[in-house]
Amino acid sequence: MSNSFDERKNSFENKFAHDAELQFRVEARRNRLLGEWAAELMGKDGPEREEYAKEVVKADFEEAGDDDVLRKVAGDLGARMPTAEIRAKMDALMVVAKEQVMNEHLKE
Repeated sequence: MSNSFDERKNSFENKFAHDAELQFRVEARRNRLLGEWAAELMGKDGPEREEYAKEVVKADFEEAGDDDVLRKVAGDLGARMPTAEIRAKMDALMVVAKEQVMNEHLKE
């Protein structure tokens, strides 16, 4: 009986780890997309655009939650874009990122 319990426990733990990994990938993708969008608004293209997108992804490691990313992009955009609009773009890109990651995941 404990064998069945252990199997269920392991199954739940594996699912939790898998879900956490997918969520991490979705958030990282959203942050990259946000960085590309903001870079475009700042007139960056090519390697500059990619480098800025990487900076936005890295900004997410400063603290838990999205505030660090929002602060980074809002600070870099300055008066070009209200914080509320950046937050709305983050929300919209979360949907896009989730679709992209899930489609990639299904192909794996």
